[in-house]
Amino acid sequence: MPKAFVIGLGKSGVAAARLLKQEGWEVEIWDSSTSPNLLEQQQKLAQEDIAVNLGSKPDFAGLNLNHNLPQLVVVSPGVPWEIPILLKARDLGIETIGEMELAWRNLQAVPWIAITGTNGKTTTTALTAAIFQAAGFNAPACGNIGYAACEVALQGTESETSTQIDWVIAELSSYQIESSISIAPKIGIWTTFTPDHLARHKTLENYYNIKAKLLKDSHLQILNGDDVYLGKVGLSHWPDAYWTSVKGADFLIGEKGFYIENGWVIEKLSAHSQPQEIVKVSDLKMLGEHNQQNLLMSVGAARLAGIEIDAICRAVSDFSGVPHRLEYICTWSGIDFINDSKATNYDSAEVGLASVKSPVILIAGGEAKAGDDTAWLQKIQTKAAAVLLIGSAANAFSQRLKEVGYTNFEVVETMDQAVSRSTELAQQHQASAVLLSPACASFDQYPNFEMRGEHFRELCLNWVEKMKM
Repeated sequence: MPKAFVIGLGKSGVAAARLLKQEGWEVEIWDSSTSPNLLEQQQKLAQEDIAVNLGSKPDFAGLNLNHNLPQLVVVSPGVPWEIPILLKARDLGIETIGEMELAWRNLQAVPWIAITGTNGKTTTTALTAAIFQAAGFNAPACGNIGYAACEVALQGTESETSTQIDWVIAELSSYQIESSISIAPKIGIWTTFTPDHLARHKTLENYYNIKAKLLKDSHLQILNGDDVYLGKVGLSHWPDAYWTSVKGADFLIGEKGFYIENGWVIEKLSAHSQPQEIVKVSDLKMLGEHNQQNLLMSVGAARLAGIEIDAICRAVSDFSGVPHRLEYICTWSGIDFINDSKATNYDSAEVGLASVKSPVILIAGGEAKAGDDTAWLQKIQTKAAAVLLIGSAANAFSQRLKEVGYTNFEVVETMDQAVSRSTELAQQHQASAVLLSPACASFDQYPNFEMRGEHFRELCLNWVEKMKM
């Protein structure tokens, strides 16, 4: 029986292990962490004959001496591709792939839509899946959203519960792309491109090339022509792509694509085809021009897949957005509470601020990322009545705000204190909204941005309920 190692005991790692087990592999999962929850998972997986090694990493050099090497190593999305154990595995000639690549190998008979980009990919993925599902397709969203990709593969292959998968709608981070060798989607979508994850990818060029590989391997390509970087490389890099623009036909790169004009999403599928109205922009209930761009890309994918206009219109009008991305929580005394916890970098947080009516009380901070904060700071100066800073980045952010001459900020450290203080400041400044848009990762205080957003939601709803009493 061939042996496979899975690195990382998260949702993706467990799904990969179960898929490999189903295929006849002897499977071991390795995770350098340990906790009561992981120990519980270890016991459960042992009943499925899947071994789990907690608090340790495989020693491929030592295993080599015992002739007990695996033939395959599968890496969970959050595990860095260049860590020593994976470099050693590749040096020894062990095939090393990501969880997404394993799913592709089991689902490549099904057409894929793959969505990547620095920002916007989660909303685009969710809306694309909603449109395909409204058209009657079994088209699960997976990857960084919804299911792990291998969970979808299991749905389509398990004999007792197998279901026909019509399309796979996959959100892929740069981490997942670099560990995927052969993924070749039917349609590739590139939402935005700005500096992110440079601690891992080192240079902007390397980060670009990783994402570009996915698009180049796609049969059809949709790119955001309003993105500064993508628009600049334009037709010289992507001569056959379908481009998008929220600014109208005159701003469309090339002669085919999807754009907004007179309040409508318009398609133009070739240089010689007539423009056609598809759906009213006002049918989308989400805030912000960036969501109009996401709408264009989702509609573009649907039309290139042959989906009828009525299904697109139904899905768009019913779509309420994704949790933690400009998610409306509640209103109290004219003040909206909005959860934008998914804004984990400066560019995304700038979009969040731009999408909300001013004046705003902004809650920001967490674990800081590398990047250019200039535009974000400018947006704070024009939109925020006050800023409340939390997490490990609070002191650094306060220094940056001082440097640009913005003084109406407070370091409050925790989310509890931030929400409590925000309600006072919102009344004082007659603010339209309290906005959690951190511009940071969450790992200093929370396991992930979802938990951070859930805590914000809980605190806001509890406070509003208390005020009603």
